[in-house]
Amino acid sequence: MTAQFASRFIPNMSLLRLKLVNLFSTPKLHFLNQILRSKTAISGITILMILIAMTTYALVAIPLESFRQWNNPNYWINYPKAAGPSWTNLGLFGPRASEQIILEMHSAEISSKSISGIRVNTHTYSVNFNYDSYPTDFMIPYTVIYGQIPSAIEVTVLRPDDHIFKIYDAALPPGLSQQSSNSNNSPQDTNEYSGRIFSTDHSISKNLHDYLDLFSYPQDESSPQVMIFSDLHSKKVLQGVYKFNETFYFFNNVDKVKESGLVLGGTVYGLMGTDDLRRDLSIGIFWGTPVALFIGLTVSLSSVFIGLIYGVLAGYKGKRTDEALMRINDLVVFLPALPILILLTATLGRSIFIITLLLVIFGWAGATRVSRSLSLQIKNLQYVEAARIMGASDMYIILKHIIPQLLPLTFASIAIAVPGAILAEAALSFLGLGDPTIPTWGQILHDANSADAAARGLWWWIIPPGLMIALTGLSFALIGKSIETMTEPLNRA
Repeated sequence: MTAQFASRFIPNMSLLRLKLVNLFSTPKLHFLNQILRSKTAISGITILMILIAMTTYALVAIPLESFRQWNNPNYWINYPKAAGPSWTNLGLFGPRASEQIILEMHSAEISSKSISGIRVNTHTYSVNFNYDSYPTDFMIPYTVIYGQIPSAIEVTVLRPDDHIFKIYDAALPPGLSQQSSNSNNSPQDTNEYSGRIFSTDHSISKNLHDYLDLFSYPQDESSPQVMIFSDLHSKKVLQGVYKFNETFYFFNNVDKVKESGLVLGGTVYGLMGTDDLRRDLSIGIFWGTPVALFIGLTVSLSSVFIGLIYGVLAGYKGKRTDEALMRINDLVVFLPALPILILLTATLGRSIFIITLLLVIFGWAGATRVSRSLSLQIKNLQYVEAARIMGASDMYIILKHIIPQLLPLTFASIAIAVPGAILAEAALSFLGLGDPTIPTWGQILHDANSADAAARGLWWWIIPPGLMIALTGLSFALIGKSIETMTEPLNRA
């Protein structure tokens, strides 16, 4: 019985081994194995993975509203103007400059109490200020809902030396009324007021005048951001924990704080700094990644596949059909693409979808010549002739025998075409003809050029978007070059 089992088992194992060998020696897996062994392709794929990770982060972690409000100055009002990246402020090469600090209501320590029927609501913002330079300014935004009697606000600062500076107090304006309902469903007038207390407010300087005697050297109350953060005995920054207490006094049951916050101005902020419109450039760089990949992949896929089908039809049909189709192709090739693109975008509009469509229209002609040349060779091969003799239709021969032979080269063409599409969009944006409503790398470079960022030394406004364009182009160029190199023996065959 053992011999009988072995006689059945051993041939079955041999057949299984043969099937596995055949499976892993198929052209597709062999081609994939070549890709994974190519250092050039691995380098391109690594950069591409980083771009995909940036795209995922932008779509998942960054609020979509920042994409929609990219050109709305009010959205970025809490950010500093033309501030450098925060990582340049490590203190290794000199004093640490103050960093922009933006605190919102969820960062506050909130306490409430009642004094003689008046509700007192205090929002405390703690800031560990360990910089060597003073804040450039400060701002306190707030939104309060109150009834017929206006609420009041008071701001005090508890310094690290335990001195308390009262810097602001005022009653809120009556504002416009709207009908609301309290817990008893009885109508009552309510107002919603949004305000910002700036360090330049005259009342702040007036209040700080009372504390001049605490300092052992002359102090200027007209610069509150300096006086509040100064040491009492020497002309330097008093480092330590500062507590800004924003106290609201309510006289109605419907009164409440809807929003509060604290903004300390600085000269550095974020991963990539800000521009003249106070926009966080890291957000623009991250959002520019999916936009660039969308443009590059959409244009390259569409133009290369249009060129593939067009070229195969011209090469396979031949004669008059080939002549007519290639004359149209020549017309598109010899048209001055960039001037026409500039004219059309200025006429039709600067939507990103219109730009993508125009790039596809002018991008398919190059792939046509390659696919036509190869289809002329393939259609004369013996197996194609055999299929034609056996009665196969032209469409069947094209889809079954010609196009599959061109797919490896097509993939290479797609990868190589991506950088061209991205650069074309960046060029249009740099010339001021891109879509101004969305953040793209080309649009960021256009804004930097318009603001003379290079002459002003704002390198963080120029290098990151330029570097991202170069890296994206390099990624697809490396992948495309590797695929093209691997398909050259097939093309020669």
